Amino acid sequence: MTTTREPFVRRLRTALLGTDRIPLVFLGNFEVEQRWGGDEPGLPRVALTAGDAMVNRMDEFALLLAGPDDYVVLKERPDPEHLAHLETLGTALPHVLTTDRQDPHRTVTQDALDSPALLARLSALAGAAAIVPHGVSADEEALAARTGVALAGSPAAVCKAVNGKIYSRRIATELGLRQSAGWICETVEELDEAVEHARALLAAGRPVVLKDSYGVSGKGLLLIRDAARLDQIHRTLRRRADRSGDRRLALLVEEWVAKTVDLNYQFTVFRDGGVHFDFVKEAVTANGVHKGHRMPAGLTARQVAVVTHSAAVLGARLARDGYHGVVGVDAMLDPEGGVYPVVEINARHNMSTYQVGLQEHLVPAGWYALARQYPLRLARPLRFGEVRDGLGPWLLSAAGGAGMVVQNFSTVNALVREGAGAADGRLYGLLTAPTADELTAMDAEIAGRLAALAEGTRR
Repeated sequence: MTTTREPFVRRLRTALLGTDRIPLVFLGNFEVEQRWGGDEPGLPRVALTAGDAMVNRMDEFALLLAGPDDYVVLKERPDPEHLAHLETLGTALPHVLTTDRQDPHRTVTQDALDSPALLARLSALAGAAAIVPHGVSADEEALAARTGVALAGSPAAVCKAVNGKIYSRRIATELGLRQSAGWICETVEELDEAVEHARALLAAGRPVVLKDSYGVSGKGLLLIRDAARLDQIHRTLRRRADRSGDRRLALLVEEWVAKTVDLNYQFTVFRDGGVHFDFVKEAVTANGVHKGHRMPAGLTARQVAVVTHSAAVLGARLARDGYHGVVGVDAMLDPEGGVYPVVEINARHNMSTYQVGLQEHLVPAGWYALARQYPLRLARPLRFGEVRDGLGPWLLSAAGGAGMVVQNFSTVNALVREGAGAADGRLYGLLTAPTADELTAMDAEIAGRLAALAEGTRR
């Protein structure tokens, strides 16, 4: 396994294509797990929600992963004042392509497949560029087939196979990597057995969690603290199987172990099977939902050694199973400082992936950084210029300085409609400062200023 200071986007091109000279076409098809797991029988699912519209506008993150010779496909053109903010910081932006039309409940790939003008523009890149999605599903394979632009990642079938939580647990066991107690449930009969183990844990006062193999962002995750709730879910899943005659499941039952810190580490698997360790960060989560990252992670040498060893053996195993590309792994520390190095494997781009370009360009060596989302409750859409003016000196003005750069502005107004009443928005930013204390103070100041801006829209 290697580690270098080569710019990430160049290394990514080489990993995927064997050369760094071919431009990439980036697609931010977030929560691709919904496509991978759409036909997998797991926990009862909720229908489309307004949250899908928010997630689908996370496509704009890809803007800051690409290089100046690359392309990014977006559902809508970014706010021009946001682009000006990024250019002021010396960010070399890629070519932006937009869909002909956008449905808030469709991913950027699904919109692209319904966009004749965009399809024609992409077809003109056939043989001269390659598509790199957030994760590869059948939709991205269809886009490659329609346009003739090669898909740089592994096939959708491979990506689905290596992204399930069942796969994560199975290969971590095979490789001897530490995990919480748990049981794979691929049939109702295996669930019956796992429930009996879970009952024993609950009786000892130890909570358990049920996980959909393809759950994401807290969806498909159910924390159980008492046997009555466990029995209720067990009966629901058995009744569904009895009605349908389908005894299959795609679930894990695991002990909910004590932890002090969530971690995310990333490595890249090359076409030739080589593995490059990219980074490890502290993950900020709430109820299983990702909220951001702190950098550096502040690990001991022993903890880093566990993480890098895990990356090396996991990367080699993924390569043998036909996967190449970015891999993010969720991990955690227990109260004694021990490492659980594999909570789940995400063989796709991760939220932390989209921070790398900004870190390389904007965060001085030895400084601290925080990537996080700020919730906003808005009664009308906000312009980036209003956010810029409201943040004042806290908005980063030059590379190497202290302040916040806005990573994604499209999510601010994704659900907001003029005259339709208050709706939720999210602003994603990367903050940097020379000390941890200054970073904490900056975060509080920015949160307060953004809250005041949001309040102003509701008056």
